[in-house]
Amino acid sequence: MIGISGIGSQAALRLIDATRDQQLESMRNEAANKRSEAAFRERIGSITTPKELVADFEVYSFVMKAFDLEDQIFGKGMIRKVLESDPVEPSSLLNRLTDTRFRELHLALGFTTESGPQVPDFTNPAFLDEISDRFYNRQFINTNDEQNSTVGTVLEFRETGGDISSWFEVLGNKKLTNFFQVALGLPTQMSGLDVDRQAEMFKEKFDLADLVDPAERERLITRYVAISDVLNPQGFSSESAAVNILQNSRNNGQFVAFTLDIDMVNFSASRLYR
Repeated sequence: MIGISGIGSQAALRLIDATRDQQLESMRNEAANKRSEAAFRERIGSITTPKELVADFEVYSFVMKAFDLEDQIFGKGMIRKVLESDPVEPSSLLNRLTDTRFRELHLALGFTTESGPQVPDFTNPAFLDEISDRFYNRQFINTNDEQNSTVGTVLEFRETGGDISSWFEVLGNKKLTNFFQVALGLPTQMSGLDVDRQAEMFKEKFDLADLVDPAERERLITRYVAISDVLNPQGFSSESAAVNILQNSRNNGQFVAFTLDIDMVNFSASRLYR
């Protein structure tokens, strides 16, 4: 994994963008990941119910990690109920949870639909590839997020930004909530308000329909990174950056020449909010 600790967020994003394919390939070749993926591909096809899924811990863990639910792995009872929930019944557990990760998991697996309980076909190669790709992509995001939370938040926004249709989707994701609060100059204290009021505040500042424009998404990213790095300086260290990059170059048997363009910050955080 490329080390980005101590590098400004804009430079870190350029670096990981340039090495994304190599990083994902490296993850796929890790022995532990290869074993987990093989177990998932071999056994998911025989699973027909949520009860059977949570009983196979290796397969269950792979799927949970693919949907960024590693922190919920040991809540097997709750996850089983989520997967068994009626997606159209307002009082069902699925519809009472605000975290969008659970709905993504529910929809992708399809154990229960509007027509009732189903026996999904998990042998479809497209499904197997989709979940595997999600697993590695989520590792990529989370590993970079551990080194630089600003970068991790941008990667999260890139994943879903073009598909957001409701502010409640944003409010169901902590990283997206933070992204828009900062990029739109809204106080983080608003998170203590009623969700309907928060949605109204976001709506007053930005039209979600504009997110279909890649240039608009990029403008928001640039603004978010600039403000975030002013409020939470990354503490650039040329020595640590150089050591990390050289080590990765040696591991790959190649030397990669590049330039880190560190722009001077000549504005205040208060000006960015105007």
